[in-house]
Amino acid sequence: MDAQVKAATVPPEVRGAVFTTCVLAALAGLMFGLDIGVISGATQFIQAEFKVSDHMIEAIVSSMMGGAAVGAVGAGWMSAVLGRKRSLLLAGVLFVAGSLFCAAAWSPESLIVARFVLGLAIGVATFTAPLYLAEVAPEHIRGAMISVYQLMITTGILVAFLSDTAFSSSGNWRWMLGVIAVPGVLFLVGLFFLPDSPRWLLMRGRKDEAQVVLKKLRGDDTVIAREISDIEEQLKTRQHGLSLFLGNSNFRRSVGLGVLLQVVQQFTGMNVVMYYAPRIFKDMGYDTHAQMWFTAAVGLTNVLATLIAFAFVDRLGRKPILYAGFAIMATGLGVVGTMMHLGIQSHGEQIFTVAMLLVFIVGFAMSAGPLIWTLCSEVQPLKGRDFGIACSTFTNWAANAIVGATFLSLLSGIGNAQTFWLYGALNALFILITFWLVPETKGVTLEQIERKLMHGERLRNIGR
Repeated sequence: MDAQVKAATVPPEVRGAVFTTCVLAALAGLMFGLDIGVISGATQFIQAEFKVSDHMIEAIVSSMMGGAAVGAVGAGWMSAVLGRKRSLLLAGVLFVAGSLFCAAAWSPESLIVARFVLGLAIGVATFTAPLYLAEVAPEHIRGAMISVYQLMITTGILVAFLSDTAFSSSGNWRWMLGVIAVPGVLFLVGLFFLPDSPRWLLMRGRKDEAQVVLKKLRGDDTVIAREISDIEEQLKTRQHGLSLFLGNSNFRRSVGLGVLLQVVQQFTGMNVVMYYAPRIFKDMGYDTHAQMWFTAAVGLTNVLATLIAFAFVDRLGRKPILYAGFAIMATGLGVVGTMMHLGIQSHGEQIFTVAMLLVFIVGFAMSAGPLIWTLCSEVQPLKGRDFGIACSTFTNWAANAIVGATFLSLLSGIGNAQTFWLYGALNALFILITFWLVPETKGVTLEQIERKLMHGERLRNIGR
């Protein structure tokens, strides 16, 4: 049944409950976005105060991703044992503590430790929030609701960029890093209004509570009975992710796909721009004031373009949007690299190069940004979902750390133009990977995807 028709048959109070629940959970993405964005504007002031090299700045930037990789590993166990909601609560506490620690850092080394603590919070949140969203959202709007998570990430980046711009006149990087504790506290408050995941409740044998939650989120008793029946059928085999990974080649395929998709997302080059936007604009010839405002423009473009995925992911499907996004990103970065190779001399050439960088941002925000997370949460079978998503989330952060720790070195090593050409070529390659390996999961239940996967269907065919 078409997504719009299904939505029309759901009572308004149920639609409201689903939307409210998903938005509150997706606020975890806001924390992630704030931490990505805030370091971008702070690095030049940190470098000036502590008088450190580019390599130390790379270490400060990438230490958060290292912490996130560790947090993602532990999040699988916490999510299964403590539950999705309690894991998000722990992430919120760590985020607030890490933010305040960053503001009080007395040396580059202490700032690295503080950023690592922040990373632990983000690692737990980025594992748990998409998992929770996939489990509470009805299948006909699942893609859109998970895209809310990405929208929150982009909103957090924009808010952080604007905050950095406001503090840039004074150069007070401590306020830049510390002020994000405020939305962290608000996130913690919002979590108390979330229900537990009905799937997790059934995994713990709490069927009555799961029915209460599903009644609020589905409304229709027939839909509730079918969903509970599907989940209970799968839960007859207890979740043992590692043993399933070692003993089932079909599950290894889904884990491998999740890992590959996260490598793809990180090597688009998006986080290079997020972490080092002022440095990129400096290399285009702009002064500090212009660097900060253009960085804010990057954040605004990121937010607006994410709405494209939000609007069309459950209409057009995942793969068509990914094709378009990778093509746009390859073109944008290719042109930016060419302009840097030729030399940016006039104001018009500066504006054109900035515009092409923003085109790249649009390509990512409408496609790989939200849809990679969506796909990674959809392709893992329930009895191994925690393990599979933990592997893909760990990979996301490991690849993220590599990108953050090498960009400045690439600029000084092979040059600005060649660095952007490299990332552009990778995006062109990702079009082929999408064609050969990525399934179309629009409008397909998680249970249907699992059945096809476990029966040995080719990865690209486990969806529709």
